[in-house]
This record gives sequence, C-alpha cells and structure tokens, in this order.
Amino acid sequence: MSTGLIIAIVIAAAVFVVAALLAVRARGSGPQGLKRRFGPEYERTVAQHGGDTKAAERELAERVQRHGALHERELDPAERERYAARWTTAQEHFVDSPRESVTEIDRLLAEVAAARGFPAEAQYDDQVDALSVHHADHVDGYRRIHRAALAPVGGSPLGQAGTEEMRTAMLEARSLFDDLVAPSSREHGRHRAGVGADTDTGGHLPWSADQSRPKES
Repeated sequence: MSTGLIIAIVIAAAVFVVAALLAVRARGSGPQGLKRRFGPEYERTVAQHGGDTKAAERELAERVQRHGALHERELDPAERERYAARWTTAQEHFVDSPRESVTEIDRLLAEVAAARGFPAEAQYDDQVDALSVHHADHVDGYRRIHRAALAPVGGSPLGQAGTEEMRTAMLEARSLFDDLVAPSSREHGRHRAGVGADTDTGGHLPWSADQSRPKES
C-alpha cells in the first residue's frame, strides 16, 4: 500500500470521527437536545427572554459549554449525615423563625453544592448556572429560597403571605437538597425525580404543601 493511500485513509478516518463528534454535540445542544436536557429550565429561560427561543437556547448552550464537563464529587456518609441534620434543624425552627430558617436553608444549599464540586457559594450566579446543567429539574427551588432569604422585611412583622411564600420555597428547595446529598449509586440519570422528604436525608417537613398552617404535633 502506497504512502499516499495510507495518508488518504488516515485523513478520511479523521474527517469521519470529527463529523461524528459534531453530530453528537449537535444532538445534545440543538433545540430538541436542550429541551430534553433542561426540561422546565428550558421553558423558564425562554420566558425570561420574552419568548425568544433563539436567545434562550444560546444561553443554555453556553451553560453546557461552561459547566457540562463538571464532575460532581461524591459526599461521604458523614458529610451527608451532617448536612441532613442541619436541614432538619432548620425546618424545625421554621414555625418560630421562618426568616432565619429560610436563610439557613439557602446557606446550606450553597455549601452542599460547593462540596459537590460546583462553583463556590460566593459565586451564586455561576453556581446556579452549573446546577441548572446537572440538576435542571430542581434548580429553580434554589432560586426561590435564595430570593425568599434576601427579600426585605420592611421593618414590620411578616404576614401570612410572606410566611407562605417562604414555606413554598422551602418545600421546592428540598428536592434539590435531596438530589445533592443522595449517594450516586441511587441516582438514575441527571433528571431523576427527587428522593423525597420521607427518606433518610432529613425526615418529613413539619407541614403539608396545601395547608396554610404548620401541622401540630
């Protein structure tokens, strides 16, 4: 076999490999691929861009490019136990101190995410973007709890509406917490459902989602 023929075969093989890689990347970053990967986060981003799907898809594709290769570090059992205990303590304090409870949950999510290998808690926007790539189904719960923790009180006692908003934010944030503290052996894909509040990651919330008052013990 001549040298020229060998070179031609090598070049053809290289072109085929590059084309295959580009095709795989296109399937993952094209409109349908982004919809599958981001789920509700795709719709939220489109709405944030005023219905401009092209702009939303550019943003989501950029997130994948920046954070798609991030490797999540496995938490050891002691870490999971410690974080679960902090969540339980925070939720138990909600009835008497909702603001402090929500602030602690916001801080806890940031710390757990950083421990898993996401951007540091001080880089909130980057941390949320990275979480949206790997935990798209539940990342908006983090946004809600963060907004609730930072919302001004205005110097007056919190009304029922404010308390209920914080309660709902805490319920939604729990799904992301469960995702982050669950052992990888129990994970079944990037968009699996939340582990649930009745697992060993912290017990039941002391209220139900459709009630305006905490349950009495």
